[in-house]
Amino acid sequence: MDKPVLIVIAGPTATGKSALAAELARRIDGEVVSADSMQVYRHMDIGSAKVTREEMLGVPHHMIDVAEPTEEMDVSRYAKEAKACIEDIRERGRVPILCGGTGFYIQAVTRDIDFTETTQDTAFREECRLYAETNGPEALHRRLAALDPEAAAQIHPNNIRRVTRALEYYRETGEPISRHNEIEKQKKSPYHLIFFGLTDEREALYARIDGRVDFMLASGLMDEVRYLKAMGLTREHVSMQGIGYKEMLDAIDGRITEEEAVRLIKRNSRHYAKRQMTYFRREDGVIWLSRADYGGDDAAILAAVIAVVQKETGIKAKKVSNPYA
Repeated sequence: MDKPVLIVIAGPTATGKSALAAELARRIDGEVVSADSMQVYRHMDIGSAKVTREEMLGVPHHMIDVAEPTEEMDVSRYAKEAKACIEDIRERGRVPILCGGTGFYIQAVTRDIDFTETTQDTAFREECRLYAETNGPEALHRRLAALDPEAAAQIHPNNIRRVTRALEYYRETGEPISRHNEIEKQKKSPYHLIFFGLTDEREALYARIDGRVDFMLASGLMDEVRYLKAMGLTREHVSMQGIGYKEMLDAIDGRITEEEAVRLIKRNSRHYAKRQMTYFRREDGVIWLSRADYGGDDAAILAAVIAVVQKETGIKAKKVSNPYA
């Protein structure tokens, strides 16, 4: 095999990616590299649905709790650190499994895509922040849509940071960032990719999302956000723009009721899942596995994944006790 093997497990939120990755890893002597833009942050466990020690099944997990929530973990930093983890896993004779739902993170690793950061123009970024604050994020998003409609279609209006970055890139280069990213996507992967995409029927997926949000609330999401606020975190921090955190922070600050926050978290999570599916559907070579096709049977999905991995790589899976116990 000319290229090193990298297994990818991607897809929308609440499809069981983390559990599948951990089970697969312990069957093939693998280790998991998280590709989740929220799980990189320490102290943000409940709202990010961060995999617990028990859920790791004794399998080493990487790129979790690697940054403080006051830091900005951009895609360039993530890719550099994740690739170092993958190389270390390979050098120790184990199999790297990249698992998560943050598409930019995954593509930056699997295809060496350079999601270019322009030279930071602090004055321009402040101008965009004030414009969004005064006129609403949708107004800033419309400015991007006029210059780069393709990028605007892929970036949520509330993601002021990414909208600003796209505007900044156009301002500095005169080129739409979407064109740059499209060229980058033509790059060949440095890995022998085995790319799995987990999905489910819409109603079943939405029910799983709602159930996950209810579990987060019962597990103390509100207290977690209060703790982060006491640490000095505000809506200006990138980490606090994650779904679950921004809504609960608004509830704590009295901008909305807790009931409204819960409704928004569920709605925004469903919308995010749709955007994740749209993103991954553009990826070539994905082996899609719908939970509905397997009757929701996790063991059957695992068996299907193992069969593909064995065929592609010759890696033989070990028998383990109590899979999905």
